[in-house]
Amino acid sequence: MTKWEYATVPLLIHATKQILDNWGADGWELVQVVPGPNPEQLVAYMKRQKEA
Repeated sequence: MTKWEYATVPLLIHATKQILDNWGADGWELVQVVPGPNPEQLVAYMKRQKEA
């Protein structure tokens, strides 16, 4: 059975692509983006396969 690990990542609107590219380079896949605690911030939910 595949096991996953998850992370929540704060995203600044002006640097969203750079932040997601950095996490993607480490093997994380974007699951969802939701509004953050203030208008200039979002929160990304990420997942990747857990190493055995």
